[in-house]
Amino acid sequence: MGFQDSFKALSDPTRREILTLLRAGPLTVGELLEHFSITGASLSHHLSILRHAGLIDDEKKGKYIFYTLNTTVLDDILNWMMSLKGKNYEES
Repeated sequence: MGFQDSFKALSDPTRREILTLLRAGPLTVGELLEHFSITGASLSHHLSILRHAGLIDDEKKGKYIFYTLNTTVLDDILNWMMSLKGKNYEES
């Protein structure tokens, strides 16, 4: 997975909203579905793309799968973008 997968995942407004929701903490598919007017299958597709891009992680606890935001990839993207300006994101 590289920046191409990350940017593809970030290009969709539904996936960006999923990331925004996960910023508050772990959520299940059911909890995420409450915020959208899409099918479970469509949400699963979006989650799969985000997972493949490394933007989210999942962890099974009992009968539920909890999704969490993985900021490592976002940090890498921000560092790369800031390097274009001649700065390191971690220094700002």
